[in-house]
Amino acid sequence: MKVGAHVGGPPSSEVARFAGWAEETGFDVVTTTEVDHDPFLPLALAAQATSRVRLATGIAVAFARTPMALAYVTNDLQALSGGRFVLGLGTQTKPHITRRFSMGWGKPVTRMREYITALRAIWNDWNKGEEVRHTGEYYRHTLMTATFRPAPHGHDNPPIHLAAVGPAMTRLAGEVADGLIPHGFSTERYFREITLPALEEGLERAGRDRSEVSVHCPGFAHVYAPEGSVDEQRQMLRGRVAFYGSTPAYRGVLALHGWEELHERLHALSVRPEADRWDRMADLVDDEVLDTFCTSGTLPEVAAELRRRFGGLVGQVHLHPPAGTPEAEIRAALATLHDSVLPVGERAHPVGER
Repeated sequence: MKVGAHVGGPPSSEVARFAGWAEETGFDVVTTTEVDHDPFLPLALAAQATSRVRLATGIAVAFARTPMALAYVTNDLQALSGGRFVLGLGTQTKPHITRRFSMGWGKPVTRMREYITALRAIWNDWNKGEEVRHTGEYYRHTLMTATFRPAPHGHDNPPIHLAAVGPAMTRLAGEVADGLIPHGFSTERYFREITLPALEEGLERAGRDRSEVSVHCPGFAHVYAPEGSVDEQRQMLRGRVAFYGSTPAYRGVLALHGWEELHERLHALSVRPEADRWDRMADLVDDEVLDTFCTSGTLPEVAAELRRRFGGLVGQVHLHPPAGTPEAEIRAALATLHDSVLPVGERAHPVGER
């Protein structure tokens, strides 16, 4: 498996320092997320502090931007990094797109297919001389003049890794994406019984091989911080599971395990006005549910358990050692995961050539 390290917070010198440390320690990817900060600016700093690791968004919100707006920033990052950028894309949910970003919503799978097609058409205009002529239901890009066309950067298009929860978006990843990012709110059983069959169906539809899609590890992984109470950390994880479990879009994951009633109880509490509702929701997540969704423990335990659950099934995992973890222990965990067998034929770094 390839192992990623997450860098959080706003762009700063600390981002560059962390990225350099991750590369030196043996991580393969440095990732950012789009939560309370822009996901692209930190990667510009990381690009200048590294020379080997991949630099990835995990994920950026597609529907918060037009394909053209996203094409410019990602094209620049691909050039700045020397071809090491990976675009992790996700849809977000309708309330966030319409009420937080004030953008339009539509059929998410249809729209995402069109979004990816448009994005590649724009990149190909700039870097391959193929004049952009994309017309679709949601996006039309038919104008590109010399003034606004970046010079070719000499690298392949960035690989596009698509985040998916349900089977329909997972099938789309198999059809058109270079990678699949299962949602954290997933389980080993859901991954094996729902996610992988849907991915294979998408691959078959498009006449593609499994080697063309790099699959990320699903679920939550948490290494216990030595200075914190294990019970307190597990309670934090219960809150994370409760938060996602209350969302109707993720009901199917709980339903597979026969936990539909838990979803109903979590959702009912989530829409109530009481200030303590999130604490009460966390208390509904028992140990069985928690340990089904989360791989937690010491760093060696987490690395070994991720390998046991997903070795041979995924090509990339993310590891988050707490501050102060001895470097020798981190390198040993990386070795445990690096030695895990990749799915047959899976490339270490998909190149996003389409």
